[in-house]
Amino acid sequence: MVDLFNVETNQLLGTVTDADLQALADALEEESSDDNDYFINADTIDLLDGQASSTLIELLRAAVGSGDGVEIRWERK
Repeated sequence: MVDLFNVETNQLLGTVTDADLQALADALEEESSDDNDYFINADTIDLLDGQASSTLIELLRAAVGSGDGVEIRWERK
């Protein structure tokens, strides 16, 4: 299992599966092999819809809210 956090506030957003983390990694650019953060916005969520679980999609939508986007980081439990 993988915990997702808001980088700015360090708030735990929720826990997702390894498959969801892989969906993020497959869809988004990583700056290096040890990169553990992603910028998420509405377009990112649309890109992930159908590739990731509904749990991850809902979690990301809640994290972005009505804002322009949010930087998230992941951490294995």
